[in-house]
Amino acid sequence: MSKCEQCIIRQFNALKALQKDDLVRLSGCKTTRTIKKGEVIFEEGVHVNGVFCVKEGVCKLSKLSSNGKDQIVKLVVRGDLLGQRSLISDEAANLTAVAVNDMQVCFIPKHEIIHDLSTNINFSMDMLKDMADELKLADNVIVDMAQKSVRQRLAETLVYLKNNFGEDANGFLNIMLTRDDYANIVGTATESAIRIISQFKKEGLITTEGKKIKIEKIEDLIRVE
Repeated sequence: MSKCEQCIIRQFNALKALQKDDLVRLSGCKTTRTIKKGEVIFEEGVHVNGVFCVKEGVCKLSKLSSNGKDQIVKLVVRGDLLGQRSLISDEAANLTAVAVNDMQVCFIPKHEIIHDLSTNINFSMDMLKDMADELKLADNVIVDMAQKSVRQRLAETLVYLKNNFGEDANGFLNIMLTRDDYANIVGTATESAIRIISQFKKEGLITTEGKKIKIEKIEDLIRVE
């Protein structure tokens, strides 16, 4: 098990503000878990009682709507922290976290994080900044849902995935989502997402191989109306 003070992942989140003694203390109480693709990390409505630091892999954060459909609000990637908002507010989790691919995460108990929030102003400020960024993202999602078409939102999602996850050796997106996932990200029915992906293929904007997608004309995707 890697030691927090030697882990480069912490440079990507608020843990970078902690001193060596604090990191050594965290190393002594954290637990490391391997999570398989499709496994639930935590569910909406449960108390997480700590934070997860993502060492490897990607998970999706979703909210169950009144009609029983999941709305994916964010993809959490290597270096991100999970569960800090419900920990600080002392409330049950507002979202469900599910692994998109195989993951490795470290779980840090609540009392350890609260201790660092109470004693380290830089850590507290970095945590607040991360949550402010999440609020900004949520604001943008609300505006996009109201003002952009499903076609535009799906095109933007594909561009986002390319820019943030890159491509494999064959040019396909490095992250493989299901058609249900695409629908739940842009807020539409799965059938609509499948239809729009087919339209993008006919227009030569993308090609597909099973669930894998390759972007052929990113500039045209950016300009989709």
